[in-house]
Amino acid sequence: MSWISSILSGFEDVGEEVYEGMRFPGFAGNEGVKALLKSRPFSHAYILAGPEGSGKRTLARLIAAAMVCTGQGTAPCLSCIPCRKTMKGTHPDVIHAENGGKGLYVDQIRALRSDAYIRPNEAGRKIFIIHEAQEMNASAQNAMLRLLEDGPSYAAFFLLTDNVSALLPTVRSRCVELLLSPVSAEEAFFWLSERFPGRDEQEIRRTSVRCEGILGRAVMELEDKAQGEFDPLTQAADFVHRLAGGSELNLMEFAVSLEKYSRDELEAFLDAVGLLLRDGLICSMGGALEFERKRAAAAQEVAKNLTKQKIIGTIECIETLRRQCNYNLGAGHCAGRLAAACWEGIH
Repeated sequence: MSWISSILSGFEDVGEEVYEGMRFPGFAGNEGVKALLKSRPFSHAYILAGPEGSGKRTLARLIAAAMVCTGQGTAPCLSCIPCRKTMKGTHPDVIHAENGGKGLYVDQIRALRSDAYIRPNEAGRKIFIIHEAQEMNASAQNAMLRLLEDGPSYAAFFLLTDNVSALLPTVRSRCVELLLSPVSAEEAFFWLSERFPGRDEQEIRRTSVRCEGILGRAVMELEDKAQGEFDPLTQAADFVHRLAGGSELNLMEFAVSLEKYSRDELEAFLDAVGLLLRDGLICSMGGALEFERKRAAAAQEVAKNLTKQKIIGTIECIETLRRQCNYNLGAGHCAGRLAAACWEGIH
């Protein structure tokens, strides 16, 4: 079956639908992805791939809203009831499948398959948005493959992933791949200026550079500053300084201070620590750093005091803790394990 036939087959029995392109309110950059979506009828299966904060969830909601939109003109209108429900996450025919970072297993995919064969409640489509698809094991992916091949004509599936290479080639071949990339600093600046009107222009410009094109990071940073509470980069620089300084007691004291923060704040902190450690690894290998002073200083301190092997081991430790924080550890427990695990990793 050709890719055109495969895409069009997803529209059997869903009514007389005429594809009129798509618009992307609130979704910055990624002009190639936008052009692809504008030029073809909607597929029955997409892979949305990109780093955390790159806009996968936003784009998935926009495509889903466009599929169920009942407004006039180019979809999604974001004004009709189906659009509003989809963007708020309350549409009964737009189902988010996620398991708190634990991944989805074969029994859960089979349950999703059973749900897929129950016809939509309100819309002509039934859309399944599967988060962290890279966490599916081989059995779950094979069950997903059968659903992609033989699912009902009204069903659509979005697989969101940070790592598209973790998906089986057979799964990838049944989907349209939308690979999201970081936006430019200028695109980030204009997008953030619209989202945060009235904020200091220089602050937004600095954040536009610091986020490295990942708008989710920029939003979290500016929202934290607006609340006057939590600055992940400052906290991460403090942690890295203590780590490089070689005092386990200082690390433990720092971990205790993190227990008062929410899980989202702790995840932002872990992201920032990982970023500084990667900067340090680049610095230790002779790479040039053109970041702001705080970030460059932290990277240089890491490179000076830790070997490449210890930096890599600590990065792996941070990534493990972040996954655990996502699903089975409270912020307090994760903060407590942070210092001990990182200290063990460098000794």
